[in-house]
Amino acid sequence: MVREKRLDPEVEVIWDDFHAEVNVPSEQLRQWLLTRGSGEESFGPNPDLDLPEPGRQILRVLSKRKVDLTPEDIEVMREAIDRIRALTAEKPRGGNADDQWRHSLLDLGHDVLVER
Repeated sequence: MVREKRLDPEVEVIWDDFHAEVNVPSEQLRQWLLTRGSGEESFGPNPDLDLPEPGRQILRVLSKRKVDLTPEDIEVMREAIDRIRALTAEKPRGGNADDQWRHSLLDLGHDVLVER
C-alpha cells in the first residue's frame, strides 16, 4: 500500500508559482542552456561543458516530483520565482525585442513570448 506523503501548504504554493513562472519545457531549457554555455566567452582554459547556473539548478528541480523536493530545491524555486518576477516587472523600453532582457529570463526558464 502506497502512503501519500503530506506536503507543507507553502510548498504547494511555491510548486504552483514555480511552474507558472518557469514556462519553458525542460528539454527546451536544456537546449537553451547548452547554447548559452557554448559561447566563446563561456569557456575558460579547461572547459567542463557544464550548463550555466542558475538554469542548471532549475532544470534539476523540473525533473523532480513534488514529494521528492529537498529544502535546497525549494530555495531554488523561491529564488527563480523572485528573479523572474523582478525581471518581468522591469520590462525595458524595447520590451520583448530587448534580447539581453529576454535572454536573462530564458536563462531562468521563462519565455516572455509564451502566453500564459
